[in-house]
Amino acid sequence: MFLRLGPVEIRYYGLMYVISFILAYFLVRAEVRRRKLFARPDDVLDLLLVVIPLGIVFARLYYVAFQWEWYRSAPWEILTVWHGGLAIHGGILGGVLGLWIVTRWKRVRFWRLADAVVPALLVGQVLGRIGNFLNGDAFGTPTDLPWGAVFPITSPAGATYPGVPLHPAMLYEALGNLLLLGLLWRLRTRPTKDGFLSAMYFIGYALVRFACEFFRGDALMLGPWRAAQVASVLLIAAFGGWLVAGRLWQRPSA
Repeated sequence: MFLRLGPVEIRYYGLMYVISFILAYFLVRAEVRRRKLFARPDDVLDLLLVVIPLGIVFARLYYVAFQWEWYRSAPWEILTVWHGGLAIHGGILGGVLGLWIVTRWKRVRFWRLADAVVPALLVGQVLGRIGNFLNGDAFGTPTDLPWGAVFPITSPAGATYPGVPLHPAMLYEALGNLLLLGLLWRLRTRPTKDGFLSAMYFIGYALVRFACEFFRGDALMLGPWRAAQVASVLLIAAFGGWLVAGRLWQRPSA
């Protein structure tokens, strides 16, 4: 926990969310202005006020869907987001829905706006995984490697593996996302077709998550398969196919 103000607890994960939202506003505003997408500066705030809540709601619903046997016996826990349980793939689904709503509202091309948003999304994912590390959730499997982390017994990781060094899987993913952010930041000014940066994001993140999932100790399962790896394969196939078929890396025609 980062701070307690009377009955109110501010956790590291929540703190990272707040920082992410602030940074997202300024990053998206700068990209939208550079790409000349919105008529009014306030449109960026409208965008975030739609996308962020939908992202959080869908992230929670996605997680609950995979843990329904437990939540069915304690349905009131569905609302206790502060206890943990937000899945990034659900968050992306909610964010995509929110983005679509805003593009219809503001009359902006969907993939053109998506390309302006994905760098800010990655910043949030990097900070979110750092928040996971500080909270001790989204943890890894036991390891003998020298950088194995032992988490407090009060954290989800420490409660599951008390006193055992674990792979800091959340930091592995944070590093992978940071490298992907660096790549997208370099590519963002190239003259490419709409959707190129978004396709690169989905392919790159899917590769990062597929690899990091091997080290996760709290993976959501889809039968015998890790749900995140199944989603990653589908994302790579879909967006890789679109990237190649549409030749999205090419300069758009006049």
